[in-house]
Amino acid sequence: MKSAFEWLALIINRHPYTVAGVAAAIFVIALFGMTMLSMETGDDTYVDKATTRGALLNHYKDTYGSDAIMILFETDDVISPDVLSYIDTLEGDIRNERYIRSVTGIVALMKQANGGVLPASQADISRITENAPPGVMERYLPSQLMTITAITLEPGVSSDVQKQVLTSIKALISITDRPAGLSVTLSGSPAFQMEMQEEMGTSMGLLIMTAMLLMVLAVMLLFSHVRYRLLPVAVVAVGLILTFGFMGIFEIPISMTVIGAFPVLIGIGIDYAIQFHSRLDETIRHSGLVEAVTATVVQAGPSILIAMGATSMGFIAMLFGPVPMVADFGITCTIGVICCFTAALVIVPAFALIMNYRPKAHQGMMDDVASCELDGKGCEETPEHAEPSRGSLIEKYDILLGRLAYVIAKNPVPVLLLCGVVAIAGLQLDTQVPVNADEETFVPSDMPALLDMKKITRTMGSTSSIPVLVSADNVLDAETLTWIRDFGDYEMRDDRITGVTSIATLLAQYNGGTMPTNKAEVRAVMALIPETTRDRYLSGNTEAVMEFSTVGMEMDVTQSFVKDMVRDIAWNEQPPGVTASVTGMMEMFAALMDDIRMSKTSMTITGFVFILAFLLLVYRRISAVSPLIPIVFIVGWNGAIMYLFGLDYSPLTAVLGSMSIGVASEYTILIMERCEEERAKGLDIYEAIQMSVQKIGTAITVSGLTTVFGFSALILSAFNMIANFGLVTVITVAFSLVGAICIMPAIISIMYRFNGDGHDSAHPEKTSG
Repeated sequence: MKSAFEWLALIINRHPYTVAGVAAAIFVIALFGMTMLSMETGDDTYVDKATTRGALLNHYKDTYGSDAIMILFETDDVISPDVLSYIDTLEGDIRNERYIRSVTGIVALMKQANGGVLPASQADISRITENAPPGVMERYLPSQLMTITAITLEPGVSSDVQKQVLTSIKALISITDRPAGLSVTLSGSPAFQMEMQEEMGTSMGLLIMTAMLLMVLAVMLLFSHVRYRLLPVAVVAVGLILTFGFMGIFEIPISMTVIGAFPVLIGIGIDYAIQFHSRLDETIRHSGLVEAVTATVVQAGPSILIAMGATSMGFIAMLFGPVPMVADFGITCTIGVICCFTAALVIVPAFALIMNYRPKAHQGMMDDVASCELDGKGCEETPEHAEPSRGSLIEKYDILLGRLAYVIAKNPVPVLLLCGVVAIAGLQLDTQVPVNADEETFVPSDMPALLDMKKITRTMGSTSSIPVLVSADNVLDAETLTWIRDFGDYEMRDDRITGVTSIATLLAQYNGGTMPTNKAEVRAVMALIPETTRDRYLSGNTEAVMEFSTVGMEMDVTQSFVKDMVRDIAWNEQPPGVTASVTGMMEMFAALMDDIRMSKTSMTITGFVFILAFLLLVYRRISAVSPLIPIVFIVGWNGAIMYLFGLDYSPLTAVLGSMSIGVASEYTILIMERCEEERAKGLDIYEAIQMSVQKIGTAITVSGLTTVFGFSALILSAFNMIANFGLVTVITVAFSLVGAICIMPAIISIMYRFNGDGHDSAHPEKTSG
């Protein structure tokens, strides 16, 4: 590892402008990759199509599913002749568009009751409304002020096609002259998904801009003791653009959770830049610029690389979760931390050489530094462990941290006992934190598309349904049709179910209310059923679908309902060769609750295993586990915070445990690495702990606080899921600082006492070459 960093330092020292040119070329490629970025919403972000559940849902949507676009018409009198004429014209134009399966609404009902002709007078309209069956009329005409047209799309159309259709309908609405005072609003699932994508793009831009501004503010306030204090912000901006570029090139979509990854990357990336910048500034005070660049790359590079690798392990663990949007978050963060580390490793030393970097003179040292600069030489004569000047606030803070670490190292047991008790209590409270998989609660509560959908639900009643796919060699044989009918009747005893439609109910409907008794009768009745209606519930002779309409339910009730239906299918034994499976969006979101509950634990455990294996591989000693011990406490504290703040686990907050492992490990590993450096200089274990915390305590604190500033941008998100994630991650970073500065000295001290030899400690085996 050292030889690679020595080679890189040599290249940068000899050819800084060439290195800058290569970096600029890669930056341009990343800008090109950004043009290929895409947004993704819908069920593809919640369920993996490669799984049995995902494949079944995908098959159902391709074969039977048809997302409906709703058009809401509102005015003083929606059944006046001029309004009905406008709706008729608009519906006719929409029917001529591609991918439209059907268009139904009040106009179709009026024509059906008037011999196929739209009534032209108010008297005819009044007569039809008075004589129409109440239930039918109320569904499309809840009042004189409002009516709804439902547009059904062809099964299996992609989200891009849905967006294309929506755009065409919007264009038709805009160019069709409407009566004065008439309001026309698009709604339904496709419109909801399209507006959510637009909101995601706006929110992402706002979050990144806010995070970068907070970074500038934080660095200006906390990093003022170095020259070019805004350099880390520029470095992390480059790292972020590289991340965007590679996402576009490798076709990684931006989902709702991925939006939250970018402020996270800004916060983590600023760490790497500050660590390199601080090390350069510290080293150049007692050496020349070339020597400082070499020391920064060769000494700080491996330590920060190990920390970055451990952080990546936490994010890579997310790839093994069952929710695709969580995996996308992990992939994005993994790419991001690698890009930010690489940018910091190359840009900071190259910039220093190009700009002929010189440190700011601290109080008490100005004369010595000025003398060194006049001579054109580094201050090699300055002893490395010279007592720092005591004038600046930063130096006083360093000394305070060092003394605190020394006291903790001398008395580790009480500290660990107190922190451990709190962590155990937090792990217990974590089991009581609820899980939320309701998509409507993830998006902004005032999003127009969401409000329109709620208005339609209030108007038309619940539009929720749950399908059951039935497969057999011949679903139209008498035994299978009887089971479909009987199971539908059995489920109708549940108060949560409002109706059922299947090929069996259609056969009975078109046969005078009774089921056909033989194959000939089935064929005869099938010929009477309109093809579009039949194909909605039948695919060939081998598969059929039962659609159960339900009342509106909260997500936990929905989960219980789906489980009850699965048990009912098992209880009502199917005929030989017949299988029945629950699928659909309700089943998907109900299963998502279980996926979140299980994956939040499994990803945390996987993250611990990955980082442990990584540390053992790097250090090849059992004592390498020490950076993980404070993180166990932090995970427990996170559970307490989730419970006390009344938050719930969503697809994004489910990654909290795994992400905490990655973020906190950076700080704890840096403390351990610096302690090993100080031990190698001959200090005893307690002096080494004190000196390591004293030397990098400010850098860790500044990077931690800037990370907090970056993460705090998430709190401003209009997406509730992202805002809640931002709140807990801000607290997690604060916990990580406490873990590194307060708990890690105690762990190192305990490890030293356990080993009985201060020199036998975890340190990477160096290779030559």
